[in-house]
Amino acid sequence: MIAIFLSPIYIIINFYIARWLLSWMQACSKHFNKRRIRVLVITIYTFFASALVIGFLLPPSPLERVMKLIGNYWLGVLLYVVLTVIMADGIRLVVKKSKKLPEVYVRSKRVFVIAGTVCILTIATVSIYGAINARIIRTTRYEVTIEKDVEKLKDLKIALVADLHMGYNIGTPHIKKMVEKINKENPDLVVIAGDIFDNEYEALDNPKAITNTLKKLKSKYGVYAVYGNHDIKEKILAGFTFSKKGEKKESDIRMDQLLEDANITLLRDDGVLIDDSFYLYGRPDYRRPGRGITVRKTPEEITENIDKTKPIIVLDHEPNELQELADAGVDLDLSGHTHDGQLFPANITTALMWENSYGYLKKGNMHNIVTSGVGLFGPNMRVGTIAEIVIVDVNFK
Repeated sequence: MIAIFLSPIYIIINFYIARWLLSWMQACSKHFNKRRIRVLVITIYTFFASALVIGFLLPPSPLERVMKLIGNYWLGVLLYVVLTVIMADGIRLVVKKSKKLPEVYVRSKRVFVIAGTVCILTIATVSIYGAINARIIRTTRYEVTIEKDVEKLKDLKIALVADLHMGYNIGTPHIKKMVEKINKENPDLVVIAGDIFDNEYEALDNPKAITNTLKKLKSKYGVYAVYGNHDIKEKILAGFTFSKKGEKKESDIRMDQLLEDANITLLRDDGVLIDDSFYLYGRPDYRRPGRGITVRKTPEEITENIDKTKPIIVLDHEPNELQELADAGVDLDLSGHTHDGQLFPANITTALMWENSYGYLKKGNMHNIVTSGVGLFGPNMRVGTIAEIVIVDVNFK
């Protein structure tokens, strides 16, 4: 419902940007002021601005996929269009009010053309960089020490990924690159910290190919996963959902089956003792715990009936309740969800929202690691952040 209330703002913003673009074109050359040129520009702009809505309204089809993909790119471009134009107009307004430059320069067509050209080149550069950067998967490494003696193990190599968001943005080629990078590390354990899917199972480009690709993940102790807030069945538009009040969201049963077929063990508020050496506990999502779970277990309930002399590793989509987990005796907490903001300056916002929005934090005796994720949500770009797999080298002593 929020999307409906925000739609007038979206329309106003796009009207302002389109008007600004037409004014810049008119200042560049009188030829751009011809009616057919203006109509063409407005038509193209309207197509991109409405692509997400068109894709949302279309039935599942190749055209729907194309429109949603275009719309997701447009969201990222629009963010930097708005930021750049507001900054440029703000500077012009300040200069005009300060009267430090003659009026002729403030109202000069030439100055406007130069400023507009700089804005457009900046937007294009940042957008292209963001689209390319999103497809490059990096490897980030951490080393932690858990002060517990494990008879069978001296160390443990964990590969952590999260926020795959397999769907319209992320398809089989990206997942294949992720699997290849993980396997090169020869990890002992692979864990996936939620948001494996991007809300709609129908958004997967090739479920069978994705299943076969994920099945190739190799590790000594297997692959485990938890669900996040997007591993549910629902229609989504520009990050907003349309649901009835009090409606419980659950995963599409086909999502569960895909993971099972890919030999990925899904943990739903339960844990396993691996090799009689360490515990791995998977928590349901904080806001959307999913099928069969109304209220997830507290950190105290997680650890009350297990042997705390053994290392306890928790997999939780959102980096919540860190102090409570530390107090309950958890040794290592692995999370995702934040994307590290995905697009600058959103990473500044996420840093203010979360105690640990990205990277490493030690809370008492507990180590918390939050990954920026390997996939994308919404805008098909990454600026100021990276797509990554995380390798955690755990030492026991």
